[in-house]
Amino acid sequence: MSVLVLLACLLPLLQALKVSPLIEKVSDHKDFRKLLRTRTNVLVLFTTSASSGDSHLKLLSDVAQTVKGQGTIAWVNCGDSEGRKLCKKVKVNPSSKHGGAELLHYKDGTFHTEYSRPATFKSMVAFLKDPSGPPLWEENPEAKDIVHIETEKIVLRCNHRPGFCLAGCGVCKRMQPVFQQAATETKGTHVLAGMNVHPAEFDGLKQEFDVKGYPTFCYFEKGKFLHHYENYGASAKDIADWMKNPQAPQPKAPEVPWSETDSPVYHLTDESFDSFLEEHPAALIMFYAPWCGHCKKMKPEYDEAAEVLNKGSNSPGVLAAVDSTVHKAAGERFKISGFPTVKFFLRGEDTFTLPQLRSRDKIIEFMHSPQAPPPPEQSWEDQPSSVSHLGSEDFREALKKKKHALVMFYAPWCPHCKNAVPHFTAAAELFREDRKIVYSAVDCTRGQNHELCKQEGVEGYPTFNHYNYGKLVGKYNGDRGEAGFIGFMRSLRGRDQEKVVKKKEEL
Repeated sequence: MSVLVLLACLLPLLQALKVSPLIEKVSDHKDFRKLLRTRTNVLVLFTTSASSGDSHLKLLSDVAQTVKGQGTIAWVNCGDSEGRKLCKKVKVNPSSKHGGAELLHYKDGTFHTEYSRPATFKSMVAFLKDPSGPPLWEENPEAKDIVHIETEKIVLRCNHRPGFCLAGCGVCKRMQPVFQQAATETKGTHVLAGMNVHPAEFDGLKQEFDVKGYPTFCYFEKGKFLHHYENYGASAKDIADWMKNPQAPQPKAPEVPWSETDSPVYHLTDESFDSFLEEHPAALIMFYAPWCGHCKKMKPEYDEAAEVLNKGSNSPGVLAAVDSTVHKAAGERFKISGFPTVKFFLRGEDTFTLPQLRSRDKIIEFMHSPQAPPPPEQSWEDQPSSVSHLGSEDFREALKKKKHALVMFYAPWCPHCKNAVPHFTAAAELFREDRKIVYSAVDCTRGQNHELCKQEGVEGYPTFNHYNYGKLVGKYNGDRGEAGFIGFMRSLRGRDQEKVVKKKEEL
């Protein structure tokens, strides 16, 4: 009878403590070290007892499901005999923490940081997907008066992707505290809200409200979108004052064509092109498009160089420009495919194409001593390596043959991609003999690959996806160095070997 009573008492406790099988229960020190050795991104919950971790474990069970394949969650109960020894060895004492629980993060086999962000599903998932990344905007106490939105049913939208903007968008980074202050100043009379619309699920919303970049401010009244707010240099007072009398943006004055400004550059047409070259034996010609950002940046430098070269009595040559969107024949004749394209003509002959000439001093220096540009950098795809370069035509079939594939989706012009290439290539070289593993790359700018990259959830470069026999497991958000790429694959192989051993033991 007493035994039955004891089981009856324990049953509710056991049910209450049931957690996701994705949370790894660890009590032995050797098992703990092995876990850190084989997994690169581990969040460990240390508790004083089984019950003290109950609230955390319920939340972490949901988190573990979402970050499966990207991060690992483990639990150590410092209250039982084995767990007590482990906690002592790693010098962790959760009893000193509020609630008797402590969350520590380990990266690439070593302690990284104590988890001190909010104990919420969204924050924990964001942390495990990018442990070194910035916190979410809504985690900032200063943003308490911003209404952080996750659905489409809102009054006003400030479309903003915190991770992207904090990492690379200077305007977003500057505008966040301004928007926060304005929200506080207008609280009770107006609503200022923030929404991350970067995920693909909001593509329809972005199209509906003409969101083409970040941040985008949209003004709503009674649920109806009226117009955008475009003062990206605004102060909090500017926004608060504007909210009292919201006005649509004034139409911008049409941009004056470069050829109609007081420019010292010779501006050519299809009709004047050949005669100009006959009159000027040495000429540098810039083929441009008025909408091109790189062209706009180069124009003042080109004007300043022309001020020196086109007006000098002993000039070694002259500078000219062609608007290739208006005068198309010259561009087609010289196979101009991008802007700006700078070409040097000597005695009427197309001699050099010079992508490196962008500044005043470099242009003047070249004209005084014209030399062939350095050979173009060999593309990654053309370089011998153990990386498998794939395209839309062979992507699916190639990955179906490999148990583990880490695929890097990239753009050749992307600086972060260029930084990752040598590390990714080195990792591929290490595993070149393993027939079950492949490190692959897809140039998203080539041919039909753009559509492929979109299908695979690529929203920025580089993006790393992990595939198992062709099926997407999840994104890799670990370290982009050689050790990170290698450690990730080693952890997968370690798990494979553990499963093989386990099966043999069961047999």
